[in-house]
Amino acid sequence: MKQSEAICVYCASSAHIDQSYIDAAYELGCLIADSGNAMVCGAGRTGLMGAVIDGTLSRGGKAIGVIPQFMVDNGWHHPQLSHMEITPDMHIRKETMARMAKATIAMPGGCGTLEELLEIITWRQLGLYNGKIVILNINNYFDPLLAMLNKAINDGFMKSDHCNIWQVANTPLQALEMANDSNVELSLSSKY
Repeated sequence: MKQSEAICVYCASSAHIDQSYIDAAYELGCLIADSGNAMVCGAGRTGLMGAVIDGTLSRGGKAIGVIPQFMVDNGWHHPQLSHMEITPDMHIRKETMARMAKATIAMPGGCGTLEELLEIITWRQLGLYNGKIVILNINNYFDPLLAMLNKAINDGFMKSDHCNIWQVANTPLQALEMANDSNVELSLSSKY
């Protein structure tokens, strides 16, 4: 699969969250399918991952899951994925997801989701990833992280133009529009 064929969604697998997050993930999956893009995620069967997969499949879209072997062995994968890519470890999982994606959309999540988002921002900063990065700020979930990133810029730990690496959306539709916007300039060269 070439880089430009899919939109990657980073999101939580936790099922113990407010229904508004689940609904937003399902809606995002539906919208990605309706747009004709494939959806790539971490292949989880529960939480936002399960919902974005279910939404994608409900509209006849292609849901691709990328998951390490140990997670498959534990039965953590969604049983109805269009395609499942099994990796030997978490590092290859993230690299594979980035390689497949023309854009990434980060939905709310825990440490794993935050780590994926910060790593893809770092890869973009270093020129290792050239896709769009959209932060879907449902219920203002990412406000503290966005404040931290702004502090890093204001205190000189990041360049001022690094704030252009990501965009912030408030709805699934806005996130998809940003991810598909071909007018957004991507100034860094891509390794993938």
